[in-house]
Amino acid sequence: MPIQRLNPPTLSKPAGYSHATLVNAGRQVHVSGQVALDAAGEIVGKGDIAAQTEQVYQNLKAALSAAGADMRQVFKLVTYVVDLTPARAAEIRKVRLANLPEGDYPASTMIGTTALVHPDFLIEVEAIALLD
Repeated sequence: MPIQRLNPPTLSKPAGYSHATLVNAGRQVHVSGQVALDAAGEIVGKGDIAAQTEQVYQNLKAALSAAGADMRQVFKLVTYVVDLTPARAAEIRKVRLANLPEGDYPASTMIGTTALVHPDFLIEVEAIALLD
């Protein structure tokens, strides 16, 4: 198995992520942080964290596809969220789980921040995936 998802019983049970992922060998693709821009460069979902998160995951899928990968091969996600709250995190997790293969959850970090590169961006997500 090229990606082993590790959730040892000595750690809390994760919900929608894995505590660690082990990659034994292979080529990787590192996807730059994706924001809520459509193909025309227009912001999607201004003020709407769920809509922006959905656009971000569509962008991640497009970038991964260009490299010959998909969401099943992602083993690490880092999410940056403006004004992170438990309610905002719950909305993000709902969209994220709908875009990840069930049970094959990557190692994941969610970080609250005061701002991203544009004042209308609410979320940015970067990914690392195993190609082979």
